[in-house]
Amino acid sequence: MRSEPAIESLRAQIEKIEGRGRRAKSVLPFGIAAMDSRLPGEGLALGALHEVAGGGNGAIDGAAAALFSAGVAARTKGKVLWCITRPDLFAPAIAQAGLAADRVIYVEAGDDKTVLACMEEGLRHGGLGAVVGEVARLSMTASRRLQLAAEGGGAIAIALRRWRRQTEAADFGQPTAAMTRWRISVLPSTPLPVPGVGRPRSLVELIRARAGESADFELEACDDTGRLALPAELVHRPAAAEGWRRGASG
Repeated sequence: MRSEPAIESLRAQIEKIEGRGRRAKSVLPFGIAAMDSRLPGEGLALGALHEVAGGGNGAIDGAAAALFSAGVAARTKGKVLWCITRPDLFAPAIAQAGLAADRVIYVEAGDDKTVLACMEEGLRHGGLGAVVGEVARLSMTASRRLQLAAEGGGAIAIALRRWRRQTEAADFGQPTAAMTRWRISVLPSTPLPVPGVGRPRSLVELIRARAGESADFELEACDDTGRLALPAELVHRPAAAEGWRRGASG
């Protein structure tokens, strides 16, 4: 029995070295129980890297992934660094997802390598709420550097995977150091009782969560506070609302 305190002490030291203790205590909940329960710590880990991509390689799903990322960034505190390779981000839509224009610092870089360097510099600087970088490819080495930089600075890092060629999309399945990996696909908008366009919906797939479970959810897109929501008809149908599937978490 005397060995148990020694074992617990060793585990604590390992967690401190790996940074797990801090990540487990500092999370950003979605506020949707079905989602948060699938994530370690019941929320997105701050001081960590997360990957987000569109369900296809088209512009529509890519835009949905960008708005999902904007909603996450909107719920953090402080300025948000958003690194892009070309000026094709629609700022008013980002604002509608809760991320006000005066909070965002845009950096236009020429290629993925420069975007990754800017992300790492921003994460190491500290004082930012989130750092978002649009990249087509993300190697294990690059993702590890971002993960370590995020742990050191405490900001949430989002690698927003955007592809302009079909061959680039295949890279998304490769292992990275990201804590979670998400895939966002556009669904028909919420039906209205009168003619018009309802609140956008998305299929949000959590396809990998370290020490968590994979799952998928049909959700209404971010409102002007950056929050997702369950469609009204699913709120009182737990089994359908969760819509989750178990899988290996890695």
